Amino acid sequence: MPIDAQIEAYLEMLAAERGAAKNTLAAYQADLADFAAHIAPTAPARAAGADIASYMSALAGAASARTQARRLSAIKQFFLFLLREGVRPDNPAAEQEAPRLPQSLPKYLSEAEVDALLAAAAAMPGQVGLKASAGLEILYATGLRVTELLSLPAAALTTDAAILMVKGKGGRERIIPLSDAAKQAAAALRAASKTPARYLFPGRDRKAPMTRQGFALILKQVAFKSGIDPARLSPHVLRHSFASHLLARGADLRSLQKLLGHADIATTQIYTHVLAERLERLIAQHHPLARSDSRPKSSGASL
Repeated sequence: MPIDAQIEAYLEMLAAERGAAKNTLAAYQADLADFAAHIAPTAPARAAGADIASYMSALAGAASARTQARRLSAIKQFFLFLLREGVRPDNPAAEQEAPRLPQSLPKYLSEAEVDALLAAAAAMPGQVGLKASAGLEILYATGLRVTELLSLPAAALTTDAAILMVKGKGGRERIIPLSDAAKQAAAALRAASKTPARYLFPGRDRKAPMTRQGFALILKQVAFKSGIDPARLSPHVLRHSFASHLLARGADLRSLQKLLGHADIATTQIYTHVLAERLERLIAQHHPLARSDSRPKSSGASL
């Protein structure tokens, strides 16, 4: 089925002006195509509020709340684009309420588990071991997204610079401090390469980066060797671990927002559970009333 012309124009804008990744564009296209199929033969750009309400009602019994929210977000952004381009004078999705999402905490590993992963990767032989070590060291030291990691050029981390410049979502650039371990792991991976490659983590085609699926397979091997359930390990779990461990050791949310490349600090606030735990420990350790031996003993007499 050919893609609707207005949806295609919207996707082209996302790619050209916001630097949206291929996976992001594919997700938006799939969500908007599903909406278009539901309201057919009405063209997506001519949909009314009732059409959107009908679609969301149909989704309610067929998709999770998170999927419903994502598709409604795609629809709202699509109509906002049409409004700004003068294609239509309103946004019919503006008043449509998103379903309430269950609050879920980010999954992350303990510091001991990350240490076990790094040790297991270092013990793996050959090119796979070098890719595992470099990938884990860089992800845990920087909090990069997996697409940002796999897009690193071969020359990345080659200088004595203590920072890395990364272009993330929406073309936003951010500066991330580098650890010596990450730079050394990258150097070892580069040194073992027998043929020149364009990327630090090349795929079978040396001119292309390793795929996300290929890197995920390497992580599964490391998880098995470290005794960690592979289902608990992913690049995003390492990103969450990076953020959670930083906060637990005293980092603030604003600094973490910059390191993670979040456009809105509201996104970073999913880690406030770590701050709450830290504050509880702080009070337990330092507040005078939290120490049982410092509380005045009651005589039991009534006043």
